[in-house]
Amino acid sequence: MVKIALLGASGSIGTSTLAVLREQSTQFSLVLASAHSDHAKLLKIAAEFDIPCLAFTGITDPTTQAEIRAQAPQRRIVFGEDALIGALAETDYDTGLNAISGSAGLRASFAIAERGKRLALANKESLVMAGHLLLPLIKAKGAELLPVDSEHSAIFQAIGAHPRSEIRKLHITASGGAFRDLPLEDFASITVEQALRHPNWDMGAKVTLDSATMFNKALEVMEAHWLFGLPYERIEAVIHPQSVIHSLVEFVDGSLLAQMSVPDMKLPILYALSYPHRLPSELVQTDLTALPALSFSPIDKERYPLYYLGLEVAQAGGILPTVLNSANEAALRLFQERKIGFTQIHGVCAEAVAGFTNEAEPSLESIIHANSEVYRRIIRSY
Repeated sequence: MVKIALLGASGSIGTSTLAVLREQSTQFSLVLASAHSDHAKLLKIAAEFDIPCLAFTGITDPTTQAEIRAQAPQRRIVFGEDALIGALAETDYDTGLNAISGSAGLRASFAIAERGKRLALANKESLVMAGHLLLPLIKAKGAELLPVDSEHSAIFQAIGAHPRSEIRKLHITASGGAFRDLPLEDFASITVEQALRHPNWDMGAKVTLDSATMFNKALEVMEAHWLFGLPYERIEAVIHPQSVIHSLVEFVDGSLLAQMSVPDMKLPILYALSYPHRLPSELVQTDLTALPALSFSPIDKERYPLYYLGLEVAQAGGILPTVLNSANEAALRLFQERKIGFTQIHGVCAEAVAGFTNEAEPSLESIIHANSEVYRRIIRSY
């Protein structure tokens, strides 16, 4: 029985992971779960899976904390990010699945790696911000890194045992998000509600918004750079509206290997938890005769300027990916609060990057400080 620590259990990836664990109840047990503040949902999950340890990173009110503990006195319940990191250091688990949204998941990835455990990573920001620190730690501690993102899971599977010298290029597919067909003249009037409606995937709010701007693909290019050790000029994203092919690996002989299925996160989650084995499952089934015609197209710079800003920042490296990611998180909050329009998200991010002096090899402390400072500065300015 493989023991799982699930971080971000109340979110979209967490919900899909729980579906996998229900089906595979003889293979996996849940020993630690975290949420930000949705205590009703996490307590319900804890009762179903009999989870011994729970962590809430966003609940600070002592009265609320006492009420939560009173509802589940048989469980260890901790509060705050530091307490979650402590629980990850003390709990007996085999795999930590980090599905915390955004930069808030950074420290948890390091805590799992520090234990020498398998890190099933859905939190791409951990590599975007600190890949130069996280990967050496994983190696030093004998830990293991498995991607949960569907695109990187697809690449991981397609590469297999092939050496990097045989890989010509990685092709990361992108749905195009909510506005791939919207006339550009209508972008100024895009609403929050429109931006949160993804055409293919059922995802959390941040990832859905990042898909609409295509910033998520810039993050995924950076993530692929760290995961697979390839230079940026050998990684590209391409629009694939059907989201059936999740990514492709192009080899030096000209052949392409792709992984495909109907779009459902339960499949890459199951793979990350069960690797190197494949477990029988009925959760995701693909009927080839029912699939739509598949198409591909380049990413339009005018429609998705934030993707191209992300590529520039990726090439610059250092602390600038952290600055850009933090600026984007702040801009998304401002957009959701109706303080800026959709087309202003790029400008907020570009201004933050232009106003920051790069640091080539930032420490984890520098990264955490810059992430917090950039975010606060932008929020205060509006």
